[in-house]
Formats: sequence, C-alpha cells, structure tokens
Amino acid sequence: MTDTADDTTSSMFPAGRTALIVRIPEAEPVVRGWRDRIDPAARAGAGVPAHVSVLYPFLQEDLIDAPVLAGIAAALSPHHAFDLRFERTDRFPGMLYLAPEPDAPLRRLTRAITERWPDVRPYGGRYPDPVPHLTVAQRAAEADLDAAEADLGGRLPLTARARTVDLVAYDGTAWHERASFALGEPGE
Repeated sequence: MTDTADDTTSSMFPAGRTALIVRIPEAEPVVRGWRDRIDPAARAGAGVPAHVSVLYPFLQEDLIDAPVLAGIAAALSPHHAFDLRFERTDRFPGMLYLAPEPDAPLRRLTRAITERWPDVRPYGGRYPDPVPHLTVAQRAAEADLDAAEADLGGRLPLTARARTVDLVAYDGTAWHERASFALGEPGE
C-alpha cells in the first residue's frame, strides 16, 4: 500500500472501528477493478471486500467481548440466508453503488442489530432510512463514476446468496474478520 493510500484509508477509518457486513464474493470479479482504482476503502490492501453493510459503524472493537458476540448471534438467529440480485447501479453524491434487490432482508438484519443496540445507528445516525448498497466508488470524480457506471451496466446482472453476517474490525492499516455469524437455511 502506498503512503497516499495509507493516509486516505487511515483518515477514513480510525483504528478500532468495526462493522457488520454481508460479503458479496460473487461481485468481486465485476467490481474489483473499479473498487481498486476509485474506492479508497478497497484500495491497496485495506481489506474491505465487496459487501453490503448491515451496520457501520458498530461498537468500538475494545467493547466487543463474548456477551456482545452472543448478542449478535442471538439478534441474527431468526434470520435465514437469502438471495440477492444486482441488476443496476445507482448513486449518492460522489458515490457509485450496486443496488441489491430485494433489499428488505438486508434492512431486517440492520433493524435486528439496531433493536439490540439502539444507541448504535447506521452511519452514525446521519441517514434516517439508510439504503442498502454495495459501494463501487466513493470520493471519486464524476468522470470516473460515469466510466465505471458505463462499464458495469454491461456486466450486470449478478446474483449472490447472503449466508453470513461478518463482524470486521479496522486495525489502523486493514480490515480483518473478527467473527462470522451464519444465517439459517430455510427449513432448518
């Protein structure tokens, strides 16, 4: 990782920050090149995989202990694995993302965690109804977003199965998995 990428990534995420995410490995071949080029969170070894956030930020890492892990497992235990389809891109200001459909199961996961920890709000409470999304690019020039969007339009749709919610933590250099919580399969 270059010094510039280190500085950018470090300024985006303080050490000890955590998140709960649904990894979307099926998206990696489609979005990895763009994410490496125009998403500072994905660049040069920061370790952020293609994902949809369930809750970012979550608790500070030093607050995560066995009871917290058990609480996450309990909050997620009623939820089953589900399929997602990514057919289109969309944007927030300065950001390009893939829109998951349906997004209701992702919203239910977020609600389950925020009901358990009501003081922990998605994106620090900045958005009253956060939109589930898979970030392709952020803090990027419009021309870069346009190029990525044009390319991705020809590479979609893609499908994925959400089987786990992963707890990841930032150590000051990269994101690492701390725990993984399996979602049940229907009929279990």
